[in-house]
Amino acid sequence: MKRLGFSLLTFFTVSAVLFASGGQQQQSGAASGSGAVTITVEIFDRGTDGGKTDPANNKWTAWIKEKILKDENIIVNFVSVPRWTETEALINLFAAGNPPDVCYTYSSDNIQMWADQGGVYDVSPYLNSILKDLNAFLGPDTARPGHQLIERNVDLGSGKVYSMPAKRMNIANQNLFIRKDWLDILGLPVPQTTQQFWDALVTFRDNAARLGVSRVIPYSMAADRPDALLGIIMEAFINPSLSDKERWISTVVDRNFLVEGYKEGVRFANRMYNANLIDKDWPLYKDMDTGPADLIKSGIVGAFCWNWDVPYRESYNLLTDLRKNVPNADYIPVDCIQSSDGKTHTTSYDIVGLNYFIPAASKNPEAAMRYLNWLAKYDNYHFIQTGPLGITHTIGSDGVVKLDPSATADPTWIINSSQNIDYTMMMNGLFLESDEASIRALAAGYSAPADVIQYAYNVSLTNSRPPVFVKPRSALTVAGPLSQTLQDKARVIFTQSINCAPENFDRIYDAGIADWLASGARAIMDERRAKYPE
Repeated sequence: MKRLGFSLLTFFTVSAVLFASGGQQQQSGAASGSGAVTITVEIFDRGTDGGKTDPANNKWTAWIKEKILKDENIIVNFVSVPRWTETEALINLFAAGNPPDVCYTYSSDNIQMWADQGGVYDVSPYLNSILKDLNAFLGPDTARPGHQLIERNVDLGSGKVYSMPAKRMNIANQNLFIRKDWLDILGLPVPQTTQQFWDALVTFRDNAARLGVSRVIPYSMAADRPDALLGIIMEAFINPSLSDKERWISTVVDRNFLVEGYKEGVRFANRMYNANLIDKDWPLYKDMDTGPADLIKSGIVGAFCWNWDVPYRESYNLLTDLRKNVPNADYIPVDCIQSSDGKTHTTSYDIVGLNYFIPAASKNPEAAMRYLNWLAKYDNYHFIQTGPLGITHTIGSDGVVKLDPSATADPTWIINSSQNIDYTMMMNGLFLESDEASIRALAAGYSAPADVIQYAYNVSLTNSRPPVFVKPRSALTVAGPLSQTLQDKARVIFTQSINCAPENFDRIYDAGIADWLASGARAIMDERRAKYPE
């Protein structure tokens, strides 16, 4: 109730601010030929390297500021927003009436809510003029033949474009990892089926002494997004014959509770928990970074589901630190959780990542657009993604670019997010001269052998499907103010349903879903059904 009260208060505060300002699309604050124009740009604070690096003030931001001032006569100041609470932080900035001139977020529902209140600048008149380089970079929308990706978020009724999407180079999402050295010690095969995966976890649980550890956590996860950290397992229980229409209508605030078959996936997680296969302390860990990562490094975790490449990321050092404790330790990705059709099914990312936009409160929307267009020029984003040669990247004899995100040659150039995607918001992944060069560089950009990375990449994309993309008849508006409340309730449903006794599962799960529906999920689903384009 406290969260709901906060959301409603924020909603009305934002509305009041927009009403007071008239909600009008403002003109540029500087005429052509005048002095430098100042804008503010949002940047995620991920707490990289323990928070020692300020994402708003470092060598990368200094380079950007100097170059954009020289090229476009624009002064840029960065405004840091905590990555893991970015939705709440951006809501607060809007409520205060001073959001950055350039914003980005993973919450498209909030963008729509602000747009409906007149709080977002319409860039549709400038797609082929001020934003022409950005338009060219994003290219065609593969999900909407005949349309450009920059128009992905167009309002079909008015033709206005309030936000633009980031383009993903790499759509690999998750992998299910298992300790290969433990399989070898215990004489177990690499799991090819759900039952073999279950049997491996049970064998891990019962053989701590043979594995040389004091205790075993067969499967590790955390409280933040248990649906994601069990994602590959739960996806297998969704009806594989379900139509895109029903899957889209039933997906509420990115949660699958109402999708046919999903309940049985949660029941399977409940079975895992009651068989002592899932860490009993999982609800105490805020996220995988705060608890499970250290457990993995300590050498007592048998399996987990996380980002497709996370064991090999230098920002986590999962394998590197694990091998300090267990020299021959290894995790490998497995594709073994079968659906009712006998196949494995996983999800990939959509080609679209986050969305970026210009608030109507911006005093210099033209400069904000020029900044976005400047970022989309190859020479600019290429340096931001790769950095200085010999410090943050090298070029091998085969011509492959190899990134060094930790900047061991000069730690002041440490890369705060993969390929600095927080600074190049219109892209997610490393974009080089060609797709082939980008993929080769992707595999080479790790301390692990390139073939290991390529294998993990291929496993993640095996039988994968992107989220269903639908352009509704008109803008979806119901979810925006309800999203946070429903996400908070979703955590409670997962925790109570997974941790309860098996005989109580149906009662607890069904009661949680009934409350979730009454708290707004039913209204969201009804709107999606009504606005689905036949």
